[in-house]
Amino acid sequence: MGEFRTRFTEEFGVEHPIVQGGMQWVGRAELAAAVAEAGALGMITALTQPTPEDLVKEIARCRELTDKPFGVNVTILPTIAPPPYAEYRQAIIESGVKIVETAGSNPAEQVAAFKPAGVKVLHKCTSVRHALKAQKLGVDAVSIDGFECAGHPGEDDVPGLVLIPRAADELSIPIIASGGFADARGLVAALALGADGINMGTRFMCTAESPIHDEVKKRIAAASELDTELIFRPLRNTARVASNSVSREVVARLDDGAAFEDVRELVAGARGRQVYEQGDTELGIWSVGMVQGLIDDIPAVDELVQRIVGEATELIRGRLGGLLTRTA
Repeated sequence: MGEFRTRFTEEFGVEHPIVQGGMQWVGRAELAAAVAEAGALGMITALTQPTPEDLVKEIARCRELTDKPFGVNVTILPTIAPPPYAEYRQAIIESGVKIVETAGSNPAEQVAAFKPAGVKVLHKCTSVRHALKAQKLGVDAVSIDGFECAGHPGEDDVPGLVLIPRAADELSIPIIASGGFADARGLVAALALGADGINMGTRFMCTAESPIHDEVKKRIAAASELDTELIFRPLRNTARVASNSVSREVVARLDDGAAFEDVRELVAGARGRQVYEQGDTELGIWSVGMVQGLIDDIPAVDELVQRIVGEATELIRGRLGGLLTRTA
């Protein structure tokens, strides 16, 4: 198996250019540790933990499972009652975590807190203009998220095939390609487009160590690329989620002119969390990307990472190498 050395693997000290981005209710110690053990970059999601104290315990639990580097995701989103972000940041710094994935609004506050503590910041954004701003603010790398992604694709609707090389043309810091990645083909394509690695959310959700109900994993493996919905489009806060009776109802109501208040109970986070815990995929809104169309199994994390890196090596040496005509 070949080794892929990129600016990302060098600067972030990971073996493979693969990141398991933070996922609410999914990014727990057992998944992050399994990803780290496989040589990729695992992420605990800070806000999955109800308090900063719980996050400290979760980081300690992850350390018991692996001695390899892992990160913590801090997503800043508009919420009715904002969580104590500063306390979560302090918990991360005091726990000695050296890599943070930031997402959501302007990362200035995050950079100001983490950089002096020697923490590397990987900021997730959905446009070249936001990526340039993040670079100017001093983030160490950006994760550029195309329209295919689960969660929040932004409002520009630019797919990865255009967005990633556009970002590569403009930025000088390492770039992680995100949205639509699940296999070796995606890794090779991302590297060809100018990225330094890939981020996978949905694919890592659908692994043996992912701490969600097996029925949800089976649903992802069975679903096609057509089985997602874009909710909150009329509110300009678009989110890509699994297509189910709840998300279709949200789309229909908002298309008819309803306000957020009219769908609030349908999209409650607690209901989405129950999907993962109870395995009933119709209980609420839950995030998944179009890439589920490329997923048809539930492997162990280590098996998945080895498969991707191994097949990517073969793709470059075999298929792509074989396409080159030999010149005298």
